[in-house]
Amino acid sequence: MKASDFLNFIFIDEYSATPKYLQLSYSIIAAIEDGKITKDDLLPSINELSYLLEISRDTAEKGYRYLKKMGVIVSVPGKGYYVSTEEIKKKIKVFLLFNKLSAHKKIIYDSFVSSLGEDATIDFYIYNNDYSLFKKLIKNKNNDYSHYVIIPHFVEGGENAHEIINTIPKEKLILLDKKLNKIEGVYGAIYEDFEKDIYSALDEVKERLAKYETIKIIIPEKSYFPKEIVNGFKRFCQQYAFNYKVIKNIQDEVLHKGEVYINLMEDDLVAIIEKAISQDLQVGGDIGIISYNETPLKRLILNGITTVSTDFKAMGAMVAEMIKSQKPEHVAVPFKVNLRPSL
Repeated sequence: MKASDFLNFIFIDEYSATPKYLQLSYSIIAAIEDGKITKDDLLPSINELSYLLEISRDTAEKGYRYLKKMGVIVSVPGKGYYVSTEEIKKKIKVFLLFNKLSAHKKIIYDSFVSSLGEDATIDFYIYNNDYSLFKKLIKNKNNDYSHYVIIPHFVEGGENAHEIINTIPKEKLILLDKKLNKIEGVYGAIYEDFEKDIYSALDEVKERLAKYETIKIIIPEKSYFPKEIVNGFKRFCQQYAFNYKVIKNIQDEVLHKGEVYINLMEDDLVAIIEKAISQDLQVGGDIGIISYNETPLKRLILNGITTVSTDFKAMGAMVAEMIKSQKPEHVAVPFKVNLRPSL
């Protein structure tokens, strides 16, 4: 086989967030599965791969190392790399679509990949909360995936996201992090119950909240955060007679004693702390802070920031288990309060 013929079925997708060495490896595996490359075929050299696919030598070499570790190819000194087997175990091929890649999404991704194991192929894409890109990626997808795992969060648009999602075979679909209305058929979902989670979390710490008069939650005007969070927040405040306010921009706020601030964005947490210091307000005494999403630093900042957080590691493991079990269910992810001196 000529090295140039390799380009007919081996390619690198620049839109994909999957590392290029894995894209290379997965393409070769797919070509073997389809019979386009057979046992004992000579593969292009690392230099040829680097030139043909416009990737670095390190990337090409890493891809071949991955395939050697799997036992798919062998290297013969002085001759090159050869296909050693046509018995490929990979039966799971996942189209994985995230709205963004944050520290918490990385936890989900790492847990998912680890739990699914090396016998799966994952094509990973990120649409940056952009509905137009979301539609484009789904419309341009291949049809040979065994599963489609999708996080549907949008800053603007997305009202008709169900229409494009409904083009995916439901037996292959798993919605992650958020459920949507109007999705037809029987499909899987590993989701956050946003309204119930915030209500239950505040209810769990209501004795600490009792020393404050007002609770304020910061929801930026243009954000992908579900309205159910605000619904659960308001329901708790109304039931327990707290004054409350939904803030769009913390920079416009003056902090007052007797108030609790709930932040969803990390930058807003920094702004609250900076304002508290400048106004000489004691966090955990004069004002309270509750922060969404646990991070190691929040255990240390100001002797500890109280957090309410989804178990992101569990989320990744749960979706992997659903794929392996082939049992499409709707399962809520555990949500936890970490009570610390900031409240």
